[in-house]
Amino acid sequence: MSVVIRSKDEADRLRLTLSSLACQTERPEVVVVNDGSTDHTADVVAAAAGDLDIIAIHHAAPAGRSGAANVGAARATGEIVLFLDGDTLAAPDLVAQHLSKHIGQDNLVVRGETWHLRGTRPFLDPETGSPRAGEEAKVARMPPAEFARALVTRRKIAEAFEEIDGSAQPGIYPGYGPRRLFELEMEALNNAPECKVLWAAASGSNQSLRRDAFLAVGGFHPNLSINEHRELALRLTQNGCRMTGTPARTYHMIHRSGWRDPLHEKDWEDTFYAEHPTAEVALMPILWASLGDSSIPEAGRIHSLPALEAAAARCASLTSREAVRSAHMKWSLGSP
Repeated sequence: MSVVIRSKDEADRLRLTLSSLACQTERPEVVVVNDGSTDHTADVVAAAAGDLDIIAIHHAAPAGRSGAANVGAARATGEIVLFLDGDTLAAPDLVAQHLSKHIGQDNLVVRGETWHLRGTRPFLDPETGSPRAGEEAKVARMPPAEFARALVTRRKIAEAFEEIDGSAQPGIYPGYGPRRLFELEMEALNNAPECKVLWAAASGSNQSLRRDAFLAVGGFHPNLSINEHRELALRLTQNGCRMTGTPARTYHMIHRSGWRDPLHEKDWEDTFYAEHPTAEVALMPILWASLGDSSIPEAGRIHSLPALEAAAARCASLTSREAVRSAHMKWSLGSP
């Protein structure tokens, strides 16, 4: 298996990501795409070469999330590629768990459990606890026990990973919405194998598939930097692949307040819908908005991927995003 990591200006977190891969029960090839970093990422990658089978790719200028991942997968040599981000720890059995799902199967897209470490948010370097700019006072006020618990060190990774796991929470970001989205995605992947919209449960990190299947569909869409993983998964399933889940865990080392919310960063919508003008794609934002405090009436909310499939089936003949969403709300509210 090849683990493909795209990373930009997150050297200290990347060091910990690579340390977690050096502690895997199954040794992977690691392809690191340093996507135009201006920090000490190149030094971190070079230092890890003694512990890992690394292919290092250094971009002078950023290619973006999709472009960097595509370059990494093209250079990988493993039959299976597993995508990670450079701020994400791998549980010790991550590679082994993914490999076990692919045994005897040649058409799977395997998504693992994406957890997060909230305590790392104020740190520039989660190993030393050095603060990010603007977080100096917050870090200085942390009680010693809390500070020690929040650190992610290479010693913990190698000798006491259960401490890291014990500090983690479900969902790639903190908050009710990301946690609920994680829960409904994994619920569908593990218990609704016939659902036709499982591609919507795809993840940008902690997801594996056969390299030849990835290359056959052209990899990630070059014009998408958010929701690129779902668009890829949709093409893969259209090409005969099947989505499934695994309990293999990764841990996102949080380093910002909030997250890239596709309900607010809407640049993806025109490209995604132009490629896939379906009711399922049109209704995805209603699914996400249904998880939080929104103006959507309860009757119009979508709370699961099977419910998304059913809602889309009722609107399948409509030809615009606006028409699909309007028809869904009218049907849900019993309007004529």
